[in-house]
Amino acid sequence: MRIRSICACMVVFFLSTINTLEQSFAETLPEMQIEGICEPWRKITFQFAGPTCTEMSEEPNPFLDYRLTMTFQHAPSGKTYRVPGHFAADGKAGETSAKEGSIWRTYFSPDQSGLWTWAIEFVEGQDVAIDLKSSGKRVVPYNGWKGQFEVSSISKQAPLAYQRGRLVHTDSRYLHYLQHREIYIKMGPDSPETYLASPDFDDTISRSKKGPLLTWKPHEQDWRTGDPVWKDNRGKGLIGSLNYLNAVGCNVISFLTYNAGGDGDNVWPYVSRDENFHFDCSKLDQWGIVFDHAQNQNLLLHIKFQETENDDNRHGGKRDIKPTPTALDAGETDRERKVYLRELVSRFGSLLALEWNLGEENTQTFEQQLAMAEYLAEIDPYDHPIVLHTYPNEQDKAYDPFLKVDSPLTGLSLQNSWSSVYDRTLYWVEKSQKYHKHWVICNDEQGPASLGVPPDPDYDGFDGIAQDNGNGYDLNDIRSETLWGNLMAGGAGVQYYFGYKLAENDLVCDDFRSRAMSWKYGQVALQILKDSKFPLADSLPNDSLLNGNSKRDHCLTASGQLWLIYLSRKSPEVELNLPDKKSSYEEIWFDPLNGEQLPIQNTSASEDKPFALVKPKEKSDQDWVVLVRLRK
Repeated sequence: MRIRSICACMVVFFLSTINTLEQSFAETLPEMQIEGICEPWRKITFQFAGPTCTEMSEEPNPFLDYRLTMTFQHAPSGKTYRVPGHFAADGKAGETSAKEGSIWRTYFSPDQSGLWTWAIEFVEGQDVAIDLKSSGKRVVPYNGWKGQFEVSSISKQAPLAYQRGRLVHTDSRYLHYLQHREIYIKMGPDSPETYLASPDFDDTISRSKKGPLLTWKPHEQDWRTGDPVWKDNRGKGLIGSLNYLNAVGCNVISFLTYNAGGDGDNVWPYVSRDENFHFDCSKLDQWGIVFDHAQNQNLLLHIKFQETENDDNRHGGKRDIKPTPTALDAGETDRERKVYLRELVSRFGSLLALEWNLGEENTQTFEQQLAMAEYLAEIDPYDHPIVLHTYPNEQDKAYDPFLKVDSPLTGLSLQNSWSSVYDRTLYWVEKSQKYHKHWVICNDEQGPASLGVPPDPDYDGFDGIAQDNGNGYDLNDIRSETLWGNLMAGGAGVQYYFGYKLAENDLVCDDFRSRAMSWKYGQVALQILKDSKFPLADSLPNDSLLNGNSKRDHCLTASGQLWLIYLSRKSPEVELNLPDKKSSYEEIWFDPLNGEQLPIQNTSASEDKPFALVKPKEKSDQDWVVLVRLRK
């Protein structure tokens, strides 16, 4: 059963002055229930009993024809958030599966301690929820209701997610946490895209033979006493999968929230697949339980709004027009898409580490993509990062128009061959910087599409070699070319795609242990970056400083005093061109297979001979990472 704590802070309520006309039929206001821990970054729930509706109500439709907005203002600073609210059935639909009720709810995650005030705007009218310019008709007596509450300082016992604060994009090619200013490097799964296709969620069914429902039974062993569940102990496997990802060092999970008509055809937020104006309150509450737990496990939620099969009416490389009933507004940002985005922002926007992806392999026009991004940015009070994913051979076509305009886009979700990650990451890092965009460049999907990142050797009898037209590759190649390829090009991390031919692939995976070795290599990479204290945000890729025999050796440099070098498996040594050949330097070697750090070596540069970085003899056939820094 979901545990809910009542806010311990003092809350003062007062009713604003109501004009004489309204007061003639105003009823006594209900109690405003405030639940949660009143500390910065925590999700605080505001809910009250308002108009009674059902999920299928028409005239008024609770999702279209009512607009609940709460304005929160930090009294000392004046900082203000306008947060959309939503219809919540009986307020506990995740447990009761209620389809009707009178509870209206808003989630808010404050960013500062001190006194906060709140005020309700509650109006009704046709499509008023998505028409931001409409004033609507005030819903009496709730419209104008006001109050205040106190937010205390962050507890020393608060989980790490709340100590770090919200993850944001500013003027850097890396996201960072507001509280600690620590940068974020992504590492985790991009598969399964149908993560939410679980029978544990209410009214979740599959219509596709390719996209079965996922039980997540292999991860029930990872569920711990005290972890959340719902309705007769549902969700243990899902919750356990998040525990596992956190335990092995992953910091992201990715999924579609709408794939009707797509490969899986088993995930949607609606009461049924084709009811695009009526949302399933219990299913969304249950999604929220999983998302909240993901946050507590320090996982960013990479939410993909749609996929190529249902983003518009265009199909194939020639974009042939073919009506697609499941494409919201046929690709435009109109009634279907606006209410879809509003419901997701209202229910999940309070999460601290959240990334909106406009769509997987997106084929909408630039104008449609821009309209969607702008509407999303307008209704999201927290300015979460917005990224775009497309086909490998359509990146310039899709991304170039965004370079030439002001837009809310903050980064790219790249899909490329596993072996071209360095080149494509570097291309977009440099191109976006040329246009002063500071885009966050991640590699979120690896080709070939049929294989992606293979399972571990010996998992389910797999020999460890993915065969691509006679050319084999393995996890060592993924570590070297994909993981370190992105990082050394100035990228902000990777998510691993599992293909569709191998075991535990993109549509059927419910066992993240199938890629345990890849998670280990990713965890080691993040630890090396942390231990080296190399200032990634202030660095630039510069392979021209290296003289060697392999194009797979890479260099990042910072401030002319620090160099981070990746030596590929085929390079026994490499020469580093240093600006000052009369100074002394320190070398710190890191093993990217296990994170082992070798003792610091003190070396001197010389005019007479190159500054050579030579691998340890006993492990000269593997890749290495070395930090070179000027001795002071």
